[in-house]
Amino acid sequence: MSKEVKNVEYGLEKIFEGAQDFLPLLGTDYVEFYVGNAKQSAHFYKTAFGFQSYAYKGLETGCRDYTSYVLSQDKIRIVLTTPLNSKSPINEHLAKHGDGVKVIALWVEDARKSFEETTKRGARPFMEPMVEKDEHGEVVRSGIYTYGETVHIFVERKNYKGVFLPGFRSWKSDYNPTPTGLKFIDHMVGNVGWGEMNKTVKWYEEVMGFVNFLSFDDKQIHTEYSALMSKVMSNGNGRIKFPINEPAEGKKKSQIEEYIDFYESAGVQHLAVATDDIVNTVKELRARGVEFLSAPPKSYYEEIPKRLGVHMKMMKEDMNVLEKLAIMIDADEDGYLLQIFTKPLEDRPTLFFEIIQRMGAKGFGAGNFKALFESIEREQEKRGTL
Repeated sequence: MSKEVKNVEYGLEKIFEGAQDFLPLLGTDYVEFYVGNAKQSAHFYKTAFGFQSYAYKGLETGCRDYTSYVLSQDKIRIVLTTPLNSKSPINEHLAKHGDGVKVIALWVEDARKSFEETTKRGARPFMEPMVEKDEHGEVVRSGIYTYGETVHIFVERKNYKGVFLPGFRSWKSDYNPTPTGLKFIDHMVGNVGWGEMNKTVKWYEEVMGFVNFLSFDDKQIHTEYSALMSKVMSNGNGRIKFPINEPAEGKKKSQIEEYIDFYESAGVQHLAVATDDIVNTVKELRARGVEFLSAPPKSYYEEIPKRLGVHMKMMKEDMNVLEKLAIMIDADEDGYLLQIFTKPLEDRPTLFFEIIQRMGAKGFGAGNFKALFESIEREQEKRGTL
């Protein structure tokens, strides 16, 4: 059983009681990526991951500065945005970071109050509260900066009946590959630089009212060559979870250092997306060309019965199938989980996806950390960045 259960032995409900839920956050509204070519990126996410055409904003809707394609799958909405001229500030972001997550949009009851409460606690404003209207009603949005150049946009849409946001139109497409079983965003992980994790944790506690309910140090997260530290932040109702990673001293360069080198600042490392059937989801993703990290050694799977303990009896999945697909398994006191990680989705070794299925477990797969990071290091070695 994972060591991380030590951090949650009193139950997440007790821990969440310490959160100052003054916003509050109702869920993840959307995640916006700045990309070099939104049309082509949309085709990739539809083809590879099974996202569906949802909404569009661009020249045809009267927007002269940028184009945005909105894709959906179950409760997940991603926005792919590309500038339409050289003067756009989006170009500066792309030149520095490459394709990556710019906006983590959070669904709130009151975007004005969310902005007021966070800025008075020290948040740096990104966007003053703004009312956007069309024939379907109005949306209020506001925004603040978090780590690096990443921002949180607060979205209040209780008075809106349109497809996505004012200025967008429904995007109909003849090409909509079938979904792959992705349900919702389980968590999003941010990488920060040396000595920045505790500052970022403090920011989430003081500005957003989050609590730190899990912590991992370099004694838990290390291999022969590299190490990192991580703290998991959550809002009061537990719907939003943001692990924050920082590099730690090791013999060679860690995955966090590699990310910072190529993204050129702190930023979102990966999105963990949930599925109810990870076996079929991974089979489908592999068939569509999604590349995953290499499989753990056979000894990893031989040790799983011992690591899972009593939860082994409730496992429905075939261990041979999991091994063949390179899906990893871990457990805590509440159950077990299955997870797998893609390779970076762009040429820069930065953003990737995690596919996760929770069977009661509330942790993040601490028992898989060593095998996972060794797999990442094998990819780093190929890239010459270890």
